[in-house]
Parts: sequence; C-alpha cells; structure tokens
Amino acid sequence: MNRYPLWKYLLLAFALVVGLIYTLPNFFGEAPAVQVSSGKATLKVDAALVPRVEQALREAGVTADFVQLEGTSVKARLPDTDTQIKAKTALDRALNTDPADPAYIVALNLVSRSPQWLTSLHALPMYLGLDLRGGVHFLMQVDMKAALTKKAESMASDARTTLRDKNIRHAGITREGNTVEVRFRDAATRAAALPVLLDTQPDATWVEGAATGGELMITGTLKPESVRKVQEAALKQNITTLHNRVNELGTAEPVIQQQGLDRVVVQLPGVQDTARAKDIIGRTATLEVRMVDDSPEAAAAAAGGAPVPFGTERYVERGGGPVIVKRQVVLTGENLTDAQAGFDDQQQPAVHLTLDAKGARIFRDVTRESIGKRMAILLFEKGKGEVVTAPVIRSEIGGGRVQISGSMTTQEANDVALLLRAGSLAAPMEIIEERTIGPSLGADNIAKGFASVTYGFAAIAVFMCVYYLLFGVFSTLALAFNLLMLVAVLSMMQATLTLPGIAAIALTLGMAIDANVLINERVREELRAGASPQAAIHTGYERAWATILDSNITTLIAGLALLAFGSGPIRGFAVVHCLGILTSMFSAVVFSRGLVNLWYGRKKKLKSVSIGQVWRPDGATPATTPATTDVADKA
Repeated sequence: MNRYPLWKYLLLAFALVVGLIYTLPNFFGEAPAVQVSSGKATLKVDAALVPRVEQALREAGVTADFVQLEGTSVKARLPDTDTQIKAKTALDRALNTDPADPAYIVALNLVSRSPQWLTSLHALPMYLGLDLRGGVHFLMQVDMKAALTKKAESMASDARTTLRDKNIRHAGITREGNTVEVRFRDAATRAAALPVLLDTQPDATWVEGAATGGELMITGTLKPESVRKVQEAALKQNITTLHNRVNELGTAEPVIQQQGLDRVVVQLPGVQDTARAKDIIGRTATLEVRMVDDSPEAAAAAAGGAPVPFGTERYVERGGGPVIVKRQVVLTGENLTDAQAGFDDQQQPAVHLTLDAKGARIFRDVTRESIGKRMAILLFEKGKGEVVTAPVIRSEIGGGRVQISGSMTTQEANDVALLLRAGSLAAPMEIIEERTIGPSLGADNIAKGFASVTYGFAAIAVFMCVYYLLFGVFSTLALAFNLLMLVAVLSMMQATLTLPGIAAIALTLGMAIDANVLINERVREELRAGASPQAAIHTGYERAWATILDSNITTLIAGLALLAFGSGPIRGFAVVHCLGILTSMFSAVVFSRGLVNLWYGRKKKLKSVSIGQVWRPDGATPATTPATTDVADKA
C-alpha cells in the first residue's frame, strides 16, 4: 500500500544529485577577471586568442586560475583585484600594439569561482541583479519632440514625392513645427491634390486653407492616435537599439525597460568598466543623408554674411568650414543593414555602409539625378549634427554600398560603425540620472537576503518538528529538497536573482510547507476516524492531493498574472514565485511520500506513527498520546 517501486526512488535520487550539482556554483561567489573582446567588427574572437592571452599573462608574471573562451570573448579569472589591474595593463600592451587603433577591448569583469569540473557540466551560478552584484544604473530621457519633427519631415518628403508622381504641380512644401504646408497657385490643382494626400498619408489630417499672402494651401497635421504611435514606436526602437549596444559590451543579463511615457532604465549588473559603458550607451548617433545647397545664397550664408536660405540648415563639416544643407532627408540610419570600419582608397579611416533594398533604390535614384552636386552625410550625436563628409556625386551609385570617409581617426571609425551597426535611434536620448552601486552594498544585500531565508527556514523546521514529530522531520526534509530544486532550476535557466527574487524564495518556503501541513492533518483525521496507520498514511496523501492541487493552481494563476503584466522587479518576483509553486508540489507530494514510504512502508504490522498528538472524538476526554499515535492495526 505504501511502497514506492525502485524506479521512483531512483528518480528522486537523480533529482537530488542534479539539484546538488546545479546549486553548488551559487555558493562559490565571484572572482575578479579580465575580459578580452573584439574592438573591431571585422575582427572575430576565437580559440586562437586563448594562447596569446596566456602567453601575455605569463610574460607579465601573472598567474590566472584559468583562461577560456566564453561566447565572443576570452576571460581570465584572477585571484585578487590588484592582479586584475596588472593583468589588464599587460594585455592592453601585448594585444593592442597601436594604442590609437586598439584591436581588442580589455575590460574588467567578474566571473564565478566555481571549480572547472562544475563549469564543464554547464553548472553555472545564477546571474545577480544590480541590487545584489553592484553595477551601473542609467535613466535616459527620449526626446519625443525630435521624434515628431522627424515624422513631420518624412510627411513633407512623402507628400513631395507623391505629388510629383501624380504630376500635380505645387508652389512649395514646407514644415512649420509638426505641421506640413503644401501651397498651390489655383483652386483646381489644390482640389486634385487633396484626395491624393488623404489616400496616401492616412496618418495625418489634411485640410484646405489659405496662407497669409493669399496663396491657396493644404495643411497636414498628425492625428492624435498617430502621434501616440510615433512616440511608442520611437521608444520601442530606442530600447531595441540599446539592447544591441549593450550586447556589444558583452554584459550578461542587462535590464533595459520602459519607465513612464518617455524614459528608459538601463541597468548593467557587474559592470566595472563604467566609462566605456557610458560612452557607448550615452552616445546617440543617428545617420542622415541630405543634399548640399550650392546656390549663391547658400554660399553667402556659409561665409557668414547672410542668413541661410529658406528650407536649409547650417552645419559644420568635420575638419572644414560651414556647409548649408537642405532640410529634406534623403536617407536615414533606418535604411542601414550593416556598418563596418575600414579604409578608403587613400588608406584613410572610413566606415563602409550597406543599405537595404529601399535605401539602395532611393540612393541610386538620387545620385543619378544629382550628378555634379554635393551630398552631405551627417552624424547626429546628443542632438548636435556634424557633416562627416560632403563629396561631389560623380556618377550613379548602385548596389547599396556607401562609404563615409573624412577627418576621423581609426577609433572614431570603429565607434561610428559600432553605433550605426547597432541600429539608429528613432529619437535622441540623454542620460538624466546615473547611479553606481558598489559591490560591497550588493554583498550586504546578499547577506541579509540569505539570512532572512535561513532564519525563516529554521523557524519553520523547528515548528514542524515539534508539532508533527517524525512527520515534521519528513516535512522539513521535503522543504529543504524544494529549496534545493528551486535554486537548481533557476541556475539551469540562468535567471537573474534580485532582492524581490530572494523575497519570493522566502515566501515559497512559507507556502510550500502548507502542503505538508495539509497532508499531516489528513493523516491525523484518518487516525481519529479509527483507520489503521498504513491506511491513514495512504488515504491522507490521496485526499490531500486534490486540495493541494486546487490551492496551488489558484496561486499559480496570480503568479502568471504578475509575470504577464508586471515589469522589472515584479517579473523577477513572479518567475521565482511560479517556479517555487511547481517545485513545492513535487517535493511535498512525491519526495515526502517517498520518505514516509521508505520509513514506514515495509512494516507490515505497523502499530503506531510519530505524527504528534491526535485528538480522538470518542467521548469528552481526548486520548493523550503526546509523542506517538498508537493505534491497533486492524488489517
């Protein structure tokens, strides 16, 4: 009746061993390390770099615990921070022979102290969040006004192209703020243009009107729902771009999430090289291609003696003087598929761009129609634009390949290629808050979190052992097994543990013991009803299962709701909470039943079970058996 087959015990033993193996790495802590990654998009890091790193460390007299390839970087684990700084200096000197053009990025990092045999089994510790590990926290503000301005510029450009394709003549298209104004010389042409604009640009409201000078005009304004969509799309694209940039830094488990309507939170746990992280994340490089205005009025404006002509803007060319460019944007960074650093025909640093199909077609058409004219390639960083180069178009350029060259160093070319390759920002962003959380504060949080879990577990164990005696011991062992399995599963998933996650573990312990309490009370009920000990154990587990399942399903639904609709710390709490429910059901029902069966199952004539005091309903005076319940076996 209360015997498990051998395969069930083997299954439990296997789960116990696996749980121990995958939980162990979390107790070894982290050690200082040096990470070597590629500084150029064209340079790949592979296993051949490992012996070079080892040799450089040996020549510097640095002894590393190990040097190994992990993903797209090589990491060397070191005994202390002084050795870490010495190793970084040695690797920088050995691998980057040209400081002005570093081939590799040598950064400070942290790695697990787990033994090599655990690492070879892919038994890795959980990632620790910013509140436990330390790192940097950025709060970034998205310039929504610039996103709407960019959309209005696109509307004006699309209106100009549409009317030209439909052979409808206009007297000029301008943008005033987020409003596009299209002027006409007669009412008939305006009447023909209105339905075309309404059909081709449904995101805007187009209405007829008259300008102050008496000109006929159609005014286009973004609809409120379109404004909201533009802002949401800008925020979403910027978050995606930040993810790509952080991936270039090699940061594990970063947190990049929306906060409010126009802000983004970026958390980089464990990052020690904060200067480079801030440089890459804080930069807001976007690319635009515009035509240069070479008219006499523009030349006078460039010389500083006259205002810029209508529909143009003044920018400074890198290494040169002012350039007057038209406001109409020919191409943006959205049309890029790749950006690589390299050299031009004169062996000067350059960035080679690859355009998508739409961008290649637009670029081919523009260059074909503008032979002999100048085209400006502008790079915008933190709201300020600069003309990188403004070459003269000598012939039609097809194939979707464009080259940016000019007065830039090799490092600048590498950085520009990285930023453009990571994706353009839909709108400029600015770091409005920066916080650095030190490792010592994180260690203090870890100590307090583990102390809370330990004291909670100890209090539960004492209560269960005192109140339920041997069955309380079984329940405590099942609770320990549940905690072991939960930590092992989180480690297998390479989840990020935060303070809310530790709180969820503590809550899981309190909730998991409920199932054992239900089982123990069910067994007591059967004993009070006069059932034999073996029958009471069997029936108690069978009847408690339905109640345990119902209560855990309802709790799991609440956890899934937190996981689906929560964000940040709430999601971290929900993940641990949901996994804890699943592991607690397995440990409370299967593992504790295995312990009870192993202890009592082979006793054919069982006279008593140690489950604490059982109150009998036979008469007014309950039976008093404080240590054990002694019931004659009726079987």
